[in-house]
Amino acid sequence: MTSPVQIGIEDYRDKVFACWLGKNIGGTLGAPYECKKDVTHLTFYDPLPSKSAPNDDLDLQLAWLKCLEDRGVHIACGDLADYWVKYLSAYPWNEYGFCRRNLGRGLRPPISGCFENYYIDEMGSPIRSEIWACIAPGDPQLAAALAWHDAVLDHAGGEGVYGEMFWAALEAAAFVVSDPKTLIAIGLNMIPIWSRISRVIRDAVWCHDNAVPWAEARERVLRSFGHHNPCHAPQNHGFTILGWLYGADFGDKLCKAVNCGYDTDCTGATLGSVLGILGGTKGIPDRWRQPIGETIVLHKFTGDCDAPKDIAELTRRTEVVAKAMLPARSDAAEFARKTQAPADLSTLFRNEKALVALARDPMSAIERVEGYDIALHYCGEPVLRPGIAKRISVTVTQPAPDEDIPVELESVGLELPHGWTMEIPSPLSHGDDFILRADKVADRNSLGVTARWGGREVSAGFTILGPGEAQGYPCNVNVPRCDKCGARKEACVCKA
Repeated sequence: MTSPVQIGIEDYRDKVFACWLGKNIGGTLGAPYECKKDVTHLTFYDPLPSKSAPNDDLDLQLAWLKCLEDRGVHIACGDLADYWVKYLSAYPWNEYGFCRRNLGRGLRPPISGCFENYYIDEMGSPIRSEIWACIAPGDPQLAAALAWHDAVLDHAGGEGVYGEMFWAALEAAAFVVSDPKTLIAIGLNMIPIWSRISRVIRDAVWCHDNAVPWAEARERVLRSFGHHNPCHAPQNHGFTILGWLYGADFGDKLCKAVNCGYDTDCTGATLGSVLGILGGTKGIPDRWRQPIGETIVLHKFTGDCDAPKDIAELTRRTEVVAKAMLPARSDAAEFARKTQAPADLSTLFRNEKALVALARDPMSAIERVEGYDIALHYCGEPVLRPGIAKRISVTVTQPAPDEDIPVELESVGLELPHGWTMEIPSPLSHGDDFILRADKVADRNSLGVTARWGGREVSAGFTILGPGEAQGYPCNVNVPRCDKCGARKEACVCKA
C-alpha cells in the first residue's frame, strides 16, 4: 500500500492563508469588470481599493465552514441544503435563486439543482472549490467528492458540477505538487472527458503548448466554447487556465485571466486561490496584498453564519476542520512535521471517489438518515400529472470510502397523499419500484418513504409537485427580486 502524502502543518497553514488571501485579491481585481465581455488591459487594481470587495465566491464557503463545524466531516448535500436555507436565502442570482426556489418547494438535492434551472452550466459552484481542497489537502479525489455534494445543490447534471470538482482536486494536489500541467491533469482525471469543461481546459493547454498568442487563444476559446451569458462556466474556465499558463508572475497571471473579460471576479478569485496555495504568502507581492488588507468583507446577502472576521481566523478554523477530516475520511494524506510529496504521483491521480459521486442520479432527492442515503429517484421530472402514471424508485446505499454500497431491501413502504394509488410494475417483484397515479394532484405533495432490511428501518420525507407548481420558467430570467435591496423577494434584506 502506498504511504500517505505528508502535509507539513506549517506549510499547510501558510498555503491556506495565501489561498484565501489570493481569492480576495483576484476577486477584488476582477469585480469592477464583472460581466463585461471586452478585453481589458489591466496591470494592477483599477480602481485602487481600500479593502477587499464583498464576494459570494468566498461567502458561500463560509456557510459551508459553519456547516462542517456544526455537523462534522461526514456531511452530505442535504446538510449543505439546510445551511443554504438558513444563511444564503437572500441570494437571487441565476442558479442561486433557482436552487433556493426549489428548496422552498420541498425539492432536495440533487434535483434541487437541475429542475427548472436554466443555469446549471454556470460559475456559481466552481467558485466554491477552495474549502474542499483546504480540508482535504493532498487528497484530490476526496476534495472532488466533497465538492460534488456542494455543486449539485444548484448545478446538478451540469457543467458547474464538473468545474467545482476539477478545481477542488487541482487545489488539493497543489499542496504537494507545483507543476501546472500536472495539476491540470489531476483535476481533469476527476471529471468526464466529454464535458465542455474538460474540453475547453484541454484546448487552452494545447494553445499554450503550441505557442498560440494569448489574444488568439482567448478568441479560440470564445469561438469554440463561447456563450452569450458571461457567467457560463466553460469559457471562464478557459480564461482562468490561459491566465495561469500565459502570465509571467502572480500579478500578470491574474491580470491576463481578468483581461479576458466575462465573469472576471470569478476567474480572478479562482486563479488567486490556486496561486496562493502554490506560492504561499511569500508568493504574493506586498503591492497586491496591502490595498485590500486581511479583513473579510461580507456581501449584504450573506446571513449571520458566525463568519470569520479576517483571513487569519478563517485559516485557523479551516485547519481545525482539516485535522478532523483527514484522519476520518482520507487514506491518502496525513498531517506531519514536514511536507513530502509522493515519489509516485499515482496516489494523486486516483479518482474512485469522484467516479462514485458522478454516478449518482441527478434526477433524485437524497436524504442521509442514520448513516444511510435514502434516494427517491423521480425517473424524470419531480411531477405527477392527474390521470397519468409515473414511475419512481427508491434505493438505499451506505456511503463507504470508495463506493456507495447498495443495501438489499426487504421492503419499502410509501405513505401517499389522500387519493393517490400505487402499484409495483410487472415483471418486477421487489418493492423499490412503484407506479403512482392520482386523479387530483395538489401543487406540493409529501411522500413518506420507509425502507426495511435486516431488522433495521429508516424513513425520510420527499416532495412530488403537481402541474400547478411546475409550469416552467423562462430561460435566462432570474427569480423575482426586491426593487430596493436586490435580494430574493421572499428574503428581502431591507425589511430588517
